[in-house]
Amino acid sequence: MTEDEPSPPDESPADSDDTNTPRTLSISSFYDALEAVGRPVITASELAREADWSHAEADGALDNLVGSGELQRIDVETDPVVWFPTDWGELADRERVIPFPRRREIVVDKPTQFTRAQLSQFAHLVDVSGAEAYRYEIRKEDIWQAPYESFDRLLRTIRQVLPERQPELEEWIKDQWNRARQFRLRTHEDGYTVLEAVSAELMGNVARQELDESQLRAPISDTESWVAEGSEASIKRRLYEAGYPVQDNRELETGDPLDISLDLDLRGYQRDWVSRFVDSGSGVLVGPPGSGKTVAAMGIMEAVGGETLILVPTRELASQWRDELLARTDLTAEQIGQYHGGAKEIRPITIATYRTAGMDRHRSLFDSRRWGLIVYDEVHHVPSDVYRRTGELQSRHRLGLSATPIREDEREQDIYTLVGPPIGTDWDELFDAGYVQEPKVEIRYVPWDEETYQDEYATAESHEKRQLAAANPLKTDEIRSILGEHGNAKALIFADYIDQGDALAEALSIPFISGEMRHARREKLFSQFRQGERDTLIVSRVGDEGIDLPDADLAILSSGLGGSRRQGSQRAGRTMRPAGKSRVYVLATRGTTEEDFAQRQLQHLRSKGIRVQEVDSERVNLE
Repeated sequence: MTEDEPSPPDESPADSDDTNTPRTLSISSFYDALEAVGRPVITASELAREADWSHAEADGALDNLVGSGELQRIDVETDPVVWFPTDWGELADRERVIPFPRRREIVVDKPTQFTRAQLSQFAHLVDVSGAEAYRYEIRKEDIWQAPYESFDRLLRTIRQVLPERQPELEEWIKDQWNRARQFRLRTHEDGYTVLEAVSAELMGNVARQELDESQLRAPISDTESWVAEGSEASIKRRLYEAGYPVQDNRELETGDPLDISLDLDLRGYQRDWVSRFVDSGSGVLVGPPGSGKTVAAMGIMEAVGGETLILVPTRELASQWRDELLARTDLTAEQIGQYHGGAKEIRPITIATYRTAGMDRHRSLFDSRRWGLIVYDEVHHVPSDVYRRTGELQSRHRLGLSATPIREDEREQDIYTLVGPPIGTDWDELFDAGYVQEPKVEIRYVPWDEETYQDEYATAESHEKRQLAAANPLKTDEIRSILGEHGNAKALIFADYIDQGDALAEALSIPFISGEMRHARREKLFSQFRQGERDTLIVSRVGDEGIDLPDADLAILSSGLGGSRRQGSQRAGRTMRPAGKSRVYVLATRGTTEEDFAQRQLQHLRSKGIRVQEVDSERVNLE
């Protein structure tokens, strides 16, 4: 029996059913039992439960395999003994990939960067045990959104990762791949939109059951329906929720023509992004910080050649886009307008905030303009209730940009439904090519200053506990030590709480930039940092997104926003530039929720192949 032909749940994995003779267990049946319990080691109690044996019978069968050399056993604190295959023990310092096809999970011990990067293409990182064991889940939406042009290319990636063929798992993946290709939107020769299904059964039992007359006007044939104008977004959302992603093959509007020329040469992978976008008409550029997504977006603007609406979350980003367009293209200042609370200009290139563009009183202006392209910067904002209406602009080419298209509310699937499929490059390829610096990331666990804080923490409420853990005075000493270790490195220290930032600024004699600081003072400090007149700044949450934060060699996250994966990646991304060395330290107070928060903050980076080291601070007392 093999992993491909597991024992049925109601059968014992033993080779003999005679309860009067000693139980025997084959190594293949042992692997079946491992899959059933869902972890790479097993106890005698777990085997007994799975096989419906006594504990003594299970213990004896496992010991027999130890005697034959096929298993090893080890005593651990949480259970008297666990068993695992001998070859795992012999290969303790090498990567081990253990698939659990029935559960659609993959556990990888000591994964290489290549394996993590490949898994990120079709699986979701669930958690990391310690620093070495990564557990991935393959969800249906991961297959629906896998960035491949054909199932064969996806299958090739899967087989590069898994140690042996998994027919049952591969069949399920193929079913999900095909499921995402049962419906498509296309443009009829008379100009209106048609929803097409691969069969009359799907059109009748799914589409016409799930959608109402405000979305489908009338049937055209058994497999085709006339789509009500402007209902494309709601149709895609509804069928996605029903388990059927819709392929969008419409002829999108090109808008009023606008000639744009880019004043620089694109890198090879950026040219590939542009080509893939032009072929599909919509998509989300997903790449690490520093990979040049904004420049690639300008290349797409040049290729589309139509008037463009750029949506951003803040006014600061609107101003940055204007400056970048003027610096990197032949556009003039008269061709670029900003539309937000501080300005109301509609130009061939208009940069607007999501909030303003979604307001009813402004929406008609955006709907009436013949845009050829809509650019959604920081596209992870689109699923939020405030910004979601901007996704209704479905008739144009739609381009999303984000290093971290993830959301803590798990609504990232709306990004690909409303904007388009992911278009990206494996992070490790960019690391290897030297385009982006792979950061050296470390979680450093800091002990309590017991005399001052331990008693106070124990009696505090939940929000107070988070603040107390963030403000642990030993973190100040740890930051001072890290800065000393890295000499003259340009460093950004992130602090989420104003009181903590003020305390760090006073203790370390370093300026603290927060939303309370006047804009002119903030820009002066950033300018000094860029020009090398200052080598260290402390920055609040205001630096996570929406301001032109300078790049650094060193990032120290002294506190974080409840384990936000996007925040962790954004802050680490401030160091991920081609030149210099990239180092990231995340400080977490031992015995608090910060331990879990630190792990979660770095989960997205781990899923992209970046190794995270965990160490304990050696500090026990304030100096």
